[in-house]
Amino acid sequence: MRHSVSALAALLVALSAAPAVAAEAVAATAPDGVSLELNTLEPRGENCAVNMVFGTSDAAYQSFKLDLVFFGTDGAIRKRLAVDAAPLRARKTSVKAFEVSGLACDAIGSVLVNDVLDCKTEAGPAADCIDRVQTRSRLPVALMR
Repeated sequence: MRHSVSALAALLVALSAAPAVAAEAVAATAPDGVSLELNTLEPRGENCAVNMVFGTSDAAYQSFKLDLVFFGTDGAIRKRLAVDAAPLRARKTSVKAFEVSGLACDAIGSVLVNDVLDCKTEAGPAADCIDRVQTRSRLPVALMR
């Protein structure tokens, strides 16, 4: 019985941390900014499924297309990919998933947010959206801007 109580307590602590992580992602953004966290990489055969956590503050984005560059563990460019993370609601944390074909997860050394190719808020097209992006990674794989 004692083990089940401590296991339950550990589970409750882990579950209570999830809202704190979400709140941290939203709180870390500038008034019109977007936080971007590289959360997990999941092998799918010769491909890699990438899970990113996005946090927004006051601005909602109808379009938020990223130009991502994947570097190998040796620092060489391995893949370039455009992904549209929209829609991103204001003051909301959300998870976006996409697959990188032909690149194994263990071959990824770092990821660069090279640019924001398309960026539109409720007010219309927004300029210099790359400056709105804040990055971090939960993995040994760096996420850079």
